[in-house]
Amino acid sequence: MKHKVFMLWVGFLLLTTNMSAQWAVFDPSNLAQGIVNTTKQIVQTSATAQSMLQNFQETVKIYEQGKQYYDALKSVNNLVRDARRVQKTILLVGEISDIYVNSFQKMMADPNFSVEELNAIAEGYVILLEESGTVLEQLKTVVNISTLSLSDKDRMDVVDQCYRDILEYRNLVQYYTNKNIGVSYLRAKKKGETRRVIALYGNSNDKYW
Repeated sequence: MKHKVFMLWVGFLLLTTNMSAQWAVFDPSNLAQGIVNTTKQIVQTSATAQSMLQNFQETVKIYEQGKQYYDALKSVNNLVRDARRVQKTILLVGEISDIYVNSFQKMMADPNFSVEELNAIAEGYVILLEESGTVLEQLKTVVNISTLSLSDKDRMDVVDQCYRDILEYRNLVQYYTNKNIGVSYLRAKKKGETRRVIALYGNSNDKYW
């Protein structure tokens, strides 16, 4: 019975839902891939700060399309343990998107980075986002109700591994972000402008540097 509840919930989560009409065909992997694609566009076509900003605005649009979904998903508590793990995994993908979009938006306003450096930073995000998107695709496949060759235990072992992998990528994205901000801080320190960096990224209590 628990397995049936889990499979029905996952099908509802990844394919259709009655909670809101706008979620009818929402697929988190589509959101992740959309962000990857627009970030690749930043790397490939942004020769100036203005063109980078214009391209990044498309990324923000995709991010905002999914934000309401992720915010609402956080409030869903009445789930069996297995479904809860799937929920947490999907929410981590939302966190990864949130870290990237909000942090890179600030980096584009940071005079301590050149356009070329921002392109390189974006390329690093592409790699991390693609890897997390691959894990999400694996998760979607393993919880698909047509995947009948797996036992309940095998299925949940894969779900647990997907959760651990996504958590690792989430931490890597945060680490990568902090290291890039740390570069800006060190450059600002040489110029005596650390207050500007702190005002831009927040008072981090030394978490960036």
